[in-house]
Amino acid sequence: MITPDTEAALADVIKSAAAPMHIQGGATRGFVVPGTPLSTRYITGISLYEPGALTLVAAAGTTVRDIDQALAAENQRLAFEPTDYRKLLGTTGEPTIGGVLATNASGPRRIQGGAARDYALGVRFVDGNGAIVKNGGRVMKNVTGYDLVKLFSGSFGTLGVLTEVSLKVMPVPETQSTLMLHGLSDVAAVRAMADAMRSPFEVTGAAHGAYVEGEAAVTLLRLEGFEGSVAYRINALKDLLTGTGAQITVIDAAASAQVWRDIRDVTVMAKATGDVWRVSCKPSQAAELAQRADALSCAFDWSGGLIWVNTPPDTDLRARLGVFDGHATLVRASEETRRRLPVFHPQSAGIERLCAGLRARFDPRGILNKGLMDAPETEVA
Repeated sequence: MITPDTEAALADVIKSAAAPMHIQGGATRGFVVPGTPLSTRYITGISLYEPGALTLVAAAGTTVRDIDQALAAENQRLAFEPTDYRKLLGTTGEPTIGGVLATNASGPRRIQGGAARDYALGVRFVDGNGAIVKNGGRVMKNVTGYDLVKLFSGSFGTLGVLTEVSLKVMPVPETQSTLMLHGLSDVAAVRAMADAMRSPFEVTGAAHGAYVEGEAAVTLLRLEGFEGSVAYRINALKDLLTGTGAQITVIDAAASAQVWRDIRDVTVMAKATGDVWRVSCKPSQAAELAQRADALSCAFDWSGGLIWVNTPPDTDLRARLGVFDGHATLVRASEETRRRLPVFHPQSAGIERLCAGLRARFDPRGILNKGLMDAPETEVA
């Protein structure tokens, strides 16, 4: 594995590369593609943190743990709740901020506050020719020019290797609480979550599934903010949802924080056998798609816009779901299954041409995570 510790060294490595390279940050996602492993884990450090301006600039290999600690000292946080799939995937290593942005790893608060890409102000990266490129700004008022920041969010290292990320951060709310509705069906749960999200009560998390030990299915709605405001909104939300007929309980801040960490990291499927899929869809389609999946289990997040599906091994979930407005990503499966099924949802011909054109522009030699988003060359360790 090649592990440069500066941006200049990384640029030299890529410029002199004669064959494909497998780009990775903390190696927590389980992806393996052909080529020499190249990690940014030693390009680290927080170079700028201005709590008053709500901005932070960090090298791509800086761990999320280190960033969380720095922010916590000022009672601030990464509001998009970067996901940590190590338990789900059985991987080791430490998630890095470059990996978070490269995969657009965003947790339950995405439905209310936005994804990782929405908090990124600027990036520095090395393209496939070894050129160092800067885009965006280091503070909110300086963000100008073409928005390559959003282009790189979710590109999985196929357009360039991130070396620095500028982020908007947010204050930690005074408290949080979660309202739980017990025993709702998938259809009723999606309806209840939609009603809660349409309400004026600022719900920051809406999920449904076997997320609580001993519960076959529970619908969870999170509220955050000042203590008095949260208490008022919880009671108002109870009144709004009494018509569901569900038993309604409330959990306190500590229990709420833990359950949403578990939802964020999909720990409900960490010990499940079989394959795990991530389905992005319209919330209104969630219950129907869960039925079509005929799966071992399903769990909803993002008010139904995200479905985690546990299927028997070697199941082609896309074939079961048929045509729908969204996409299905194969997150965990055997090496044999990944040889047969593409990890990422096949794109339309027009979108694929667009993506191929972008890759040709940023990586004309085709050396950065070659084949990762193609079918079916991707393998997993």
